[in-house]
Amino acid sequence: MGRKRAIDQQGILDAAERVVARDGAANLSIERVAKEAGISKASVLYDFKTKQAVLEAVVERAFARDNAMHSQLEVGLETHENRAITGRILGARAPISEPFRNAALNLSAALVLDKSLRAKMQANQARVIEDVQRTAQSPRGAQLAYLALEGLKLLENLDFHRFSDEERARILRELQWLAAVEPQERPLPETT
Repeated sequence: MGRKRAIDQQGILDAAERVVARDGAANLSIERVAKEAGISKASVLYDFKTKQAVLEAVVERAFARDNAMHSQLEVGLETHENRAITGRILGARAPISEPFRNAALNLSAALVLDKSLRAKMQANQARVIEDVQRTAQSPRGAQLAYLALEGLKLLENLDFHRFSDEERARILRELQWLAAVEPQERPLPETT
């Protein structure tokens, strides 16, 4: 029987996430992850051959966590007509925690700069949007509600604006309403 490893992949990714939150994705290195985890560089390289592999694993885990949280929120909504968008709205009741906000900000910068990471985000978002529309009584209303919800989260996550708890709760109730309505298309005003 082999010797048990002192740290597992999740522990390495926890350390990498802390490095990203504190120092930024651009400053992520195998050495910094190893130091943060309290292990050797070789231990990190055993599971993740490159800095890019570590970063990709951190991003994929963030997507998986987010999707799992929303799936869990949808469990009680299986017969609900707007299951996916309602789960997303319920998941946004509280802003993300400060430590995760820092990691999210720094990972967002990495997603913008790295085409392969951006492709992972695009694929994840395409799945979410398809699920939001597929499970909605009004696919268009649900899509618009999702776009507005993501805008709310983006403003808060990038620390561009913070809504009061009362205003945030009101916005989320209104997004739930929007998800159920069938929007009427209107022409844009003419410009001169």
